[in-house]
Amino acid sequence: MAAQRCAPSGLSLAALLLLLLASGSAGTAGAQWSGPGTTPQLQRIFLGYCAEYLELLNPQLRDKNCTAIWEAFQTVLDKDPCSVLPSDYDLYINLSRHSIPRNKSLFWENNQYLVISYAENGLRLMPLHDVLYGRMGALLSWCRQQNGSGLDYQSCPTSKDCEDNAVDSFWKRVSVQYSVDSSGVIYIMLNGSEPSGTYFKKGFLADYEIPYLQKDKITRIEIWVMHEIGGPNLESCGEGSVKILEERLQELGFQYSCINDYLPVKLLKCVDHSTHPDCALKSQGHIYIFKCMRLCLTSGMLRRAESLNQRF
Repeated sequence: MAAQRCAPSGLSLAALLLLLLASGSAGTAGAQWSGPGTTPQLQRIFLGYCAEYLELLNPQLRDKNCTAIWEAFQTVLDKDPCSVLPSDYDLYINLSRHSIPRNKSLFWENNQYLVISYAENGLRLMPLHDVLYGRMGALLSWCRQQNGSGLDYQSCPTSKDCEDNAVDSFWKRVSVQYSVDSSGVIYIMLNGSEPSGTYFKKGFLADYEIPYLQKDKITRIEIWVMHEIGGPNLESCGEGSVKILEERLQELGFQYSCINDYLPVKLLKCVDHSTHPDCALKSQGHIYIFKCMRLCLTSGMLRRAESLNQRF
């Protein structure tokens, strides 16, 4: 057990609090940029993501070379942190790119963790996070020191600081590629409870994904506007910024539909809110289905459960 740390007998509580605040802010004092610094152990995490993806999530891609992909990626770490262009990731894309199954592309805005949960590592759908070239940048930050050759672990620039920063340029490049590689039915999950807006007229979805969808490869686009359990319900299909998105898709010549609170995703959200009135199953038919599926599964009648699921 670690020894307990106590205040020196002659130090007042107020002075102790000031010392704690000062020590807590020392790591951010003088930070040059507004974003988090380079993720510690960046190379090890990157290579770990790559190895996990190739060995466990998509073994068909085992011919990919994680070391070569890392070497292509790390070339941006030699550049000024505000002089990294999307095209600087071209070689990285060329080495890590692979096909996306038809009808499995899922775009999103303001609901990253819900998308990750629903996609289930690409088993259900394959959002950008579950494509190799997107997986390896997930939740990471990176940049070089502005006036040095090492990595900046204190802070990295965001769009607030400069447009051509390493992280934003990465997501611009992989977003374009993801759109180009998508085909069949395209899904877009939006957050209708987000105060800052459901669909942004300027953003990654609007600027680097929708414009690069290949019309000849797209069957139709399905929008899911999800709301938080218990609200607020700020925008829905045909309203506000969602209507702007619908009108844009229509102008581009895409067939589309819009669904409020797509049931399979809502049921996933209800796992954490099972007693909330929004999660009550109002249909007796659905209650029967779920009870029967549970009985079939617990009694080993898997095929019966699967047939019920397909039927309803």
